[in-house]
Amino acid sequence: MKNYFIPILLFISGLSLGAQQRDLNFYLNQAKTNSPLINKTKNDNEIVKLDLQQVRSILAKPEVNIVSGIMFAPIVSHDNNSNRFEWVSNGAANYTGHDLALSDGGQYQALVSVNQPLLAGAKLKKYENKAAISGQINDNNIELTVHELEQVIAYQYILCLKSKMQISNSLLLLKDLDAHLKILEKLVENAIYKQTDLMLLQLEIQNYEAEYKTFQSEYEAGLYDLNLICGIRDTALIEPEETDLILETADVSNSKFSTAYRLDSLNIIAEQALYELKYKPQLDLFANAGLNAVYLPAFNRVGFSTGITLTWNIFDGRQRDIQREKSKVNLQTVEFEKKTILAQNEISKKKVLGQINSIDGRIMLNEAQTDQYSKLYEAYSRELSQGEASVMDFKNLLKDISAKKQENIMLKMEKQLLINTYNYLNY
Repeated sequence: MKNYFIPILLFISGLSLGAQQRDLNFYLNQAKTNSPLINKTKNDNEIVKLDLQQVRSILAKPEVNIVSGIMFAPIVSHDNNSNRFEWVSNGAANYTGHDLALSDGGQYQALVSVNQPLLAGAKLKKYENKAAISGQINDNNIELTVHELEQVIAYQYILCLKSKMQISNSLLLLKDLDAHLKILEKLVENAIYKQTDLMLLQLEIQNYEAEYKTFQSEYEAGLYDLNLICGIRDTALIEPEETDLILETADVSNSKFSTAYRLDSLNIIAEQALYELKYKPQLDLFANAGLNAVYLPAFNRVGFSTGITLTWNIFDGRQRDIQREKSKVNLQTVEFEKKTILAQNEISKKKVLGQINSIDGRIMLNEAQTDQYSKLYEAYSRELSQGEASVMDFKNLLKDISAKKQENIMLKMEKQLLINTYNYLNY
């Protein structure tokens, strides 16, 4: 029975050597470019700048309005024992309609008014401080988002590399089996081995072919997931380059995670400072010019007026004290969360380091066993070619070797995942 799957696999593996490769940095850069969250946070920064410009205009620049209006208050005069409809009263004493003392017989306005806030410099500094803190929060959020993307993308990238290594391991195993199959076919023809031995090896090859297809399917699905995370629309099967993550064990005394809590506290303080502004005296200069008349308007009623208004909140039911208490509670909440999260972070880092040390020992033991299996495999191969080895024993040896190689791949990839986790925590 001829086996055509192995040559096809070798042909496919040969094609993959010429496939376009992409490294981890490529996917990281794509994710940063295509991240909706990063884009939104950058736009939020622009909104903060525009809000500050808007506040500067409100506090520092005059507000100019056109005020106009006409109000008629017609009456029915009953003076001199007659009933006359009058749009504007001529001083009627007995009439039906709105009280002339209240309506003035009508109002006619066509004014240009100007309102200029005074003493706004101190208020503007409070808003500028709040805007600066908001900008720092957004910048720190972008850095944290990028860091999270690095962790997630590196995780998925390592999974793809694991599938790629499993595929390569399967291809090498199938290639060796193909060579042994050809030798066994000749030995069966010479009656050194039985036909059942040949069938046994062929069935084993089919099992490894099925395993290869599983790894290939996982590899393709992993690449699609990687593209999905990074926002890459290209569906071509691109081969990821090998990578070796390095453990970043440097002491981070002021991590970005603690920076986020520090900025949250400053933001609460800045918001409280803005709230306090409503209890500061508000002084405004106002002026208007134009027509302002009652009864029938005339040009001699065109003029101007100016003045100053003062607004000062003296009492509002202790709302300021309540708001201060709320800010104090919020600051305590942030500080508690900070201590808890940073403590958990340190515990998690120690746990991951312990797991990495344990895996290093297992990898060393596994590689030593793999070397022993390789020597045993060479010995069995020689005996099989000479008709001295049991095919069943050889098949069982292949299972052990395959399992050991897969275990070695899993250990190395697990170590890479743990390094990725530690580097995420140690930021």
